[in-house]
Amino acid sequence: MLSKVLSSATIGVDAYSVEVETHVEKQIPSFTIVGLPDNAVKESRERVIAAIKNSGFNFPSKKITINLAPADIKKEGSAFDLSIAVGILSALEQVDVHLLHDTMILGELALDGQLRHIRGALPITVSAKQHHIKRIILPKDSAPEAALVDGIDAFGFETLKEVVDFLNGNTHPLPLHTNIAELFSEANCYHLDFSDVKGQENVKRALEVAAAGGHNILMIGPPGSGKTMLAKRIPTILPLLSLEEALETTKIHSVAGILPKNKALVTERPFRSPHHTVSDAALVGGGSFPRPGEVSFAHHGVLFLDELPEFKRNVLEVLRQPLEDAKVTVSRSKQSLEFPANFILVGSMNPCLCGFYTHPDKDCTCTPQQIQKYMARISGPLLDRIDIHIEVPAVKYKELSSEAKGETSETIRERVIQARLIQNKRFKEVKHIFNNGDMGTREVRQYCVLDTASAELLKMAMTKLGLSARAYDRILKVSRTIADLEGSEHISPQHVSEAIQYRSLDRELWKH
Repeated sequence: MLSKVLSSATIGVDAYSVEVETHVEKQIPSFTIVGLPDNAVKESRERVIAAIKNSGFNFPSKKITINLAPADIKKEGSAFDLSIAVGILSALEQVDVHLLHDTMILGELALDGQLRHIRGALPITVSAKQHHIKRIILPKDSAPEAALVDGIDAFGFETLKEVVDFLNGNTHPLPLHTNIAELFSEANCYHLDFSDVKGQENVKRALEVAAAGGHNILMIGPPGSGKTMLAKRIPTILPLLSLEEALETTKIHSVAGILPKNKALVTERPFRSPHHTVSDAALVGGGSFPRPGEVSFAHHGVLFLDELPEFKRNVLEVLRQPLEDAKVTVSRSKQSLEFPANFILVGSMNPCLCGFYTHPDKDCTCTPQQIQKYMARISGPLLDRIDIHIEVPAVKYKELSSEAKGETSETIRERVIQARLIQNKRFKEVKHIFNNGDMGTREVRQYCVLDTASAELLKMAMTKLGLSARAYDRILKVSRTIADLEGSEHISPQHVSEAIQYRSLDRELWKH
């Protein structure tokens, strides 16, 4: 007796189809799973046997062979439990087969037959639709995620018995529909706001410029100056996620298993803040079964690295590829996977070991050599990819005690959105460039042309302030964003002047 059930598994952030073949014959009782299963798949044998018996079905004393095809790809996870159980019952003619040929089935089984949440429901459903599958059966907790995909019916069930009743035509539930507009209407109710921050107007302005142009930014200031507080509020001034961006981000979170069970769609821009002890694999992704890392979890959002010099040198160096290409490539002997990683990098650091090198009231206890060694922990190639360096001074008591409220995040976001619209129009015909921060040397020469006065100002700044050569293109890109915020077609001296102020680490102050 032979049966076939369609299932699926994820590889990277995409999915591929798996056919669960079940063969039952009268021989010495055994239960074998083949097709390169990992330990979690092998252990499904015990879960499936208990679930079938506890759901009121007969489990045969026969030889059962399960094949997961294609057999040359390693299978992992517990999502095959339900399809294996349905395959066995189908081979025993306890399940009607007429729906099985165009139905994909996934779910983890509890010993009592209950269905548990699975990872990757969204990318699996997208793949199922591409293969012209009509319906997908999942645990009830995972079904809202699958229902985001139009053109395929998603059914959520709580137990194995409910699934069997549906396949046998004993029940007729309606497919689940997720109201995307309603999900977005409930989103972006941020509890944080820029109006909460006292003082630091110049830093707020720098963050606005960074958000408007998609520029990476580094904040340098003493402890307690508000660097972390400011960084956490950056998502509140970024444009709202589009549906396409939300689906891309949700796929990553779903595959990694970090999507909350009661949340079908990521509707707010991610903010990820890994600790400085993070490994390179945890930051950019990897492992024996390659998984996304923090840079991918921050896709379309913000990656905040607090106390940047405290991160291991090799960890910081692996950031160079995602910052340059907006993706991470993880290579293994048998496969190479790509994870999307388009984010804004926000770093913060003290100006020296003790933290008080630039403090107006507290004395620094570090020697020049210690300061130089501390700053050298961040390599030149990494700094090359950070457009804005801004000093965050200690907040004075007068500003802390003030009752005055600053601009709200919503007000700042409106200006950011207008600047982004200008950039979208500018780069409409240019592939892989969506904002000023993505520009390469060719685009900088084309879109950041300076008039005579601006060119002279930049030349004088390069000479007088001792700015490095790498600062040149960064200043031009940031100048273009500042001009966009003002709605100006041309870059003026005042735009260049402001951009020059955002290259703190290139000044002579930090070179001695």
